Amino acid sequence: MKTLFHLLDTCIVPPKRFTYPFNYTPHPLCILAAEEVQEYVKSRDAWKEEVDNGKMFGVLIVMDEHQQLGFLAAYSGLLDGKNDWEYFVPSVFDSIQPDGYFKIHEREISRVNEEIKRLEQDDELRCRKEALAETKQQAETEINDYKEQMRQSKQKRDKARADSILAPEEEKSFERESQFQKAELRRIKKRWTENIEVAATALEEKEEEIRMLKRQRKDMSDSLQQWLFSQYDMHNARGETRKLTEIFKTTPQGVPPSGAGDCCAPKLLQYAYLNKMTPICMAEFWWGRSPKTEIRHHLHYYPACRSKCKPILGFMMQGLDVDPDPHDSDNDNEELKVVYVDDYIIVVSKPSGMLSMPGLINRRCVADVLEEQFGSGYYMPAHRLDMDTSGLLVVARSENVLRNLHEQFAGRNVRKRYGAVLDGMADVQKHGFIRLPLSPDQNDRPRQIVDYANGKPAVTEYEIERTEKGKTYIKLFPHTGRTHQLRVHCAHADGLALPIVGDPLYGHPSDSRLMLHAEHIVFRHPVTGKKLVFTEELW
Repeated sequence: MKTLFHLLDTCIVPPKRFTYPFNYTPHPLCILAAEEVQEYVKSRDAWKEEVDNGKMFGVLIVMDEHQQLGFLAAYSGLLDGKNDWEYFVPSVFDSIQPDGYFKIHEREISRVNEEIKRLEQDDELRCRKEALAETKQQAETEINDYKEQMRQSKQKRDKARADSILAPEEEKSFERESQFQKAELRRIKKRWTENIEVAATALEEKEEEIRMLKRQRKDMSDSLQQWLFSQYDMHNARGETRKLTEIFKTTPQGVPPSGAGDCCAPKLLQYAYLNKMTPICMAEFWWGRSPKTEIRHHLHYYPACRSKCKPILGFMMQGLDVDPDPHDSDNDNEELKVVYVDDYIIVVSKPSGMLSMPGLINRRCVADVLEEQFGSGYYMPAHRLDMDTSGLLVVARSENVLRNLHEQFAGRNVRKRYGAVLDGMADVQKHGFIRLPLSPDQNDRPRQIVDYANGKPAVTEYEIERTEKGKTYIKLFPHTGRTHQLRVHCAHADGLALPIVGDPLYGHPSDSRLMLHAEHIVFRHPVTGKKLVFTEELW
């Protein structure tokens, strides 16, 4: 197998443990290798337009079997439709051979898709839809016209009865007229119901043909996807192999998501193991423009995605001595300031790095600390602050109190203000609103994306206090409470276009903490109804 090992001539000392890929600071060796890759990418005109539109690249520092230090490089997915460009490691499984199983069956799915499109644009389908709509319209018109006729006839009968006393024969005539009209209305409705059923049946025949093809397409796609993932035999440092389908069996989704196994990290580790190389450290960086939905910055480093890569890398890194997750560490020394306490609520000022509520990582949360201070009891935050966000947090001491506070938040009767420091000089008006709908990034939770099609509305009011030394000091007023709302609204190009200092998800790598602080909150006491105002400014 052709080697794609690139020697590194450096005196930089390698790290003692392998990178924890979901939360890391790039090692100097990775930065050195990434700079070489960036120079190479810059020199290639063949796919310049594509990478300038945005592409993730990765580097893996390795020791080869001759104890030489070097690196491997990779790009996510395909590049200009290819997975075997010189200089970069290949994909784990080559699915794009023109005469291979995947491409043959992909073409079959494409033919079914073309047939669906043809039927959906068919004149006969259009005519049948129009015929059904026209039949319904005609039915509605005739029925309404006859009802109007019946109404006018009733008015005449009622007037005749009011003007004089009717003879028995006249009264019977009026009753016969009324009964006939009611029967005639039923006959008209029945006739049009039958006509509509005929038109609907004709349309249903065409639509069922399309639905059958769509079910066939889905079955074919699912089957092909399952076959594809069964071809991915992933390796780890212990010399073990496991199919991608087996790796994802124990995950909540149960099956690999689309594109699993084709990100940089799995490709790099796979190539290293197959070529008897020892992984040392790893990093991934973004090249080009940020996508419309996500927040990516040119040449900035990013962790591996969680939904696709975490299960895979969890297997592939077995046998390596890996750095611990920086978030999964002891935080017993973090102090929790109690701002207010009574029998019903506690207001605290949470430090950056402490969980609001119990999570998946091994860190103390607010309830743990309150139990230590006040003894066992009910301590449930009425709202959330991200682990990295500091500031005021309201804690309920009973379910009834929690319910009341939730109602205040749901009714938007709680006012909050945050202080933040942005990484750069803001080029926007001093005061304004950001309206960017948000939804979870299904491939990389807990990250959020801007999603105009399916996202939930998110509104943030802002007011710039000052700019100095390359930083913007700002106040943020969330009018909605979406996950990571303030962080995304600050960092996104359609927002303030400046990430919050120290934001590891949407900003730049930094030794600083996340400079976001919940400094002001106003709400009603859940028992007394008294207006409560708390302020804890950090800067």
